[in-house]
Amino acid sequence: MKEFNVTANCRPGEHYMVCIDERLAKIKKMVDDGKYFTVNRASQYGKTTTLRLLSRYLEMDYYVVSMDFQKFGDSQFNNENVFSIAFAHSFLRFFRRNNSGVS
Repeated sequence: MKEFNVTANCRPGEHYMVCIDERLAKIKKMVDDGKYFTVNRASQYGKTTTLRLLSRYLEMDYYVVSMDFQKFGDSQFNNENVFSIAFAHSFLRFFRRNNSGVS
């Protein structure tokens, strides 16, 4: 039985959700056009849910890599060279995890 969720990521099979198909199509158009966008709202507005659903929505046309820069330590932001290496390692690790069927 579905329920309202106000404390964590929403899952379509478990929680009541607003249909965001139209929003996902608009974001995909921006991605297709090579444009940048941000997802910026207050807590509990569906940012994480939107990004998770967007990842699935884009998988048929793109390799999707989800990264969290909060996992980087302060020392990795102090130097461009150190950051570049940390970013490349993190990107490859997440790319392999998210796209395991790609060689």
